[in-house]
Amino acid sequence: MHSQSKSDAYANAGVDITAGYRAVELMKKHISRTKNQGCLDDVGGFGGCFGLDLSGIEEPVLVSGTDGCGTKVKMAILMDKHDTIGIDAVAMCVNDIICCGARPMFFLDYIACGKNVPEKIASIVSGVAEGCVQSGAALIGGETAEHPGMMPTEDYDLAGFAVGIVDKKRMLDNTKMRAGDVVIALASSGIHSNGFSLVRKVFDIDSNPDNLYIPCEHLGGKSIAETLLTPTRIYVKSILSLLEKVDVKGISHITGGGFYENIPRSIPDGLGAKIQRASVKVLPIFELIQKMGGISERDMFNTYNMGVGMSVVVPFDQADRALEILRTCGEDAYIIGEIIESEEKIVIC
Repeated sequence: MHSQSKSDAYANAGVDITAGYRAVELMKKHISRTKNQGCLDDVGGFGGCFGLDLSGIEEPVLVSGTDGCGTKVKMAILMDKHDTIGIDAVAMCVNDIICCGARPMFFLDYIACGKNVPEKIASIVSGVAEGCVQSGAALIGGETAEHPGMMPTEDYDLAGFAVGIVDKKRMLDNTKMRAGDVVIALASSGIHSNGFSLVRKVFDIDSNPDNLYIPCEHLGGKSIAETLLTPTRIYVKSILSLLEKVDVKGISHITGGGFYENIPRSIPDGLGAKIQRASVKVLPIFELIQKMGGISERDMFNTYNMGVGMSVVVPFDQADRALEILRTCGEDAYIIGEIIESEEKIVIC
């Protein structure tokens, strides 16, 4: 395959197009894990094709989301561990579109690198494929671009986008939210994929990367490296199960901007979320960042998920049922607050 495609001149300029072909061959086994009923072709064409199954959907709405992993990629590069960062890329997209009630159908990735090392690219894509498996999405295509001169040879960046589908009548409608509704937290797996520029500053990682590997008592003896690279939790299947059985009125994916930016996005005017600070199960890594960085609690809750990767608003009389469903799906779910009449969208007390 591609045996006639080779350019010595382009290779001398720093781009080895044959490395791209080798990378595709190596990643095919990972991509095959993600195939679902909508997949129509193999990797390597000019566009990813997907057949829509509209059975049971009266008015289909496509919901899309795009994102990357921020400077968490720098952590993967420093640690030379590339097989989980792809999970983060998928998670940042599919966790967003599920907030509309949409089921992810497919995902495409984009990798820009200083030098295409096929084994490294395939390792990155193995994580993307794992994220797709966890969310039920098919990895139907992507792009790897070699950019010599724009970034060091060992560097890369990763981004992607997901497309989901939902029946219009089943899209979440926060106008039904009322004072007295309950706010449920779904625990995060760690920092997820936001705030890593501040993390690097707090732990002085850029100047002293060896700091990553020092065992930390506050983290149960784990190194900071192990904790920082923990993949973003994907909530898609749990939320889809919840939507089938409970009247969910709002969902927020807690990403950059933390509680203060993200929880208000699912709340209508005239209402606010009253969050009980004592109820939030703050993870040890956030306590360590706050202590070492001398960061105010307000800034921590305005930057990080603090242990809550997603919040869900349900009626008071359905809260117990919602908790049961989420816990059965493997989530650490618990109540952190309630919806109140308020001009302030969020109050943490």
